[in-house]
Amino acid sequence: MKLVLISDTHARHRKVNVPDGDILVHAGDVTITGEFRVLEDFHTWLGELPHKHKIVIPGNHDFGAENWHKLPFTNGTLLLDEAVTVEGLKFYGSPFTPTFFDWAFMLPRGKTIYEKWLQIPHDTDVLITHGPPYGILDWAPYSKEHAGCHDLRNVVDAIRPKLHVFGHIHAGYGQHLYGEDKQTLFVNASVVNEAYQPVNQPIVVEL
Repeated sequence: MKLVLISDTHARHRKVNVPDGDILVHAGDVTITGEFRVLEDFHTWLGELPHKHKIVIPGNHDFGAENWHKLPFTNGTLLLDEAVTVEGLKFYGSPFTPTFFDWAFMLPRGKTIYEKWLQIPHDTDVLITHGPPYGILDWAPYSKEHAGCHDLRNVVDAIRPKLHVFGHIHAGYGQHLYGEDKQTLFVNASVVNEAYQPVNQPIVVEL
């Protein structure tokens, strides 16, 4: 099963050269500040792609959660703290990240966001979150810190999915195989760099 992974297209989706595959995953930040026209065009663009399945979550730039429900989303599957089984793989998607200023889909670190992560089913094969777990592909050069979520890291370590896809921290783009027996592939699939230029290629993995 070939999965094509992207994130953080920030209204530049039509500038991305998306390779063919079985399942396309977008891990959030479709828009810049929640523009509905961008969301509509993104939905149209999804319908133009050849992938049999497309799975999408919003991100912290995607203000206006109600806008996501205005679209029928017939060109893909929208996951808002939900699971779906596709081609025998169980996907779970959540748009939330730890609070940082006043962006969308954010929850305070600690008990509040930890309870959110506890909703992730333990039999999840592919986890899609907008933000990274702490210490994995989450280095933020401007603030000079690991910006990922400690509580998400703890839950992911317990669940041990085959694949965890995220974005949010543009500079963290890349892949990392981790775990006691290297059982989880972590992918930061951010398409744009820190300057919001779409310079990173989609990441393709086989499951």
